[in-house]
Amino acid sequence: MDFLLLLPHGQRVVLEVDGSQHYTRDRGRTPDTGKYADMVAADRDLKLRGYEVFRFGHDELKRLDAAQSLLRQFLPDMFCRFRVSS
Repeated sequence: MDFLLLLPHGQRVVLEVDGSQHYTRDRGRTPDTGKYADMVAADRDLKLRGYEVFRFGHDELKRLDAAQSLLRQFLPDMFCRFRVSS
């Protein structure tokens, strides 16, 4: 878990930033279906325990301008979704 947000009303949000190590072996050269299966199983487990999970790909956040743009859109939308006011 990269980030855990504890929001009002007992809401728990997990933010994950996934690089290629999450789903490949050999330094990112070969897909690894076992790693991928482990990752989605962990997501299911978190969701069953009441966590919301949002994943970002490393490439989405690699460039500062792209990351800022994405997060400026995502964070307000997420806070609206969970009825968090400023």
